[in-house]
Amino acid sequence: MLVRDVFTGPGALARLAGAAMLVTTVAAQHPHPAFGRAIARDVFSQVPNWKFFAPNPAVHDFHYVYRTLDAEGRTSQWHEIEMIEPRRWHQAFWFATRRPEKAVFDLCTAILQHVARWGISSVQENSSYRVLAEFIRRTIRESQPEPTLVRGFQFGVVRASGHDASEAPETLFVSPYTLMEPDNRPHLSAA
Repeated sequence: MLVRDVFTGPGALARLAGAAMLVTTVAAQHPHPAFGRAIARDVFSQVPNWKFFAPNPAVHDFHYVYRTLDAEGRTSQWHEIEMIEPRRWHQAFWFATRRPEKAVFDLCTAILQHVARWGISSVQENSSYRVLAEFIRRTIRESQPEPTLVRGFQFGVVRASGHDASEAPETLFVSPYTLMEPDNRPHLSAA
């Protein structure tokens, strides 16, 4: 009696449409191409396309380090920028504070791709490099007791395997020294 009421009682059409949408959404997440038919026929993009796991998940972390150059020409030790915060249980559902970490990761990936393709000589003209350098510059200003004494800085990107201590960290990129107070040249020049 109860099962028949689900399909025939008041609101049955809405329950059937909701159930069909749920089954279609779950099926669309399967990686096999046969399950992709629903998305292929979805003209109005009503079926969500969520992928719960990346097809090639990251197995390494990027660590960002910097050192400063003072007015007397002395170079400091390398300092690590703590980007990865400890995870909490509620972040499995909502993790908006990870956005800056992800943005810096994406900038770093773009810089490494630029260096691999065109070499290091033109990297300072790359927009991703400029944004990352400004992020490092801001971090130095916030962390130094007297940032006015810092003349320049250099930053590096180190790849580490996270919790696997058997793999040594690898330095992927070290920037040239960058002025703490950048010159005010316009980024675009007239032709």
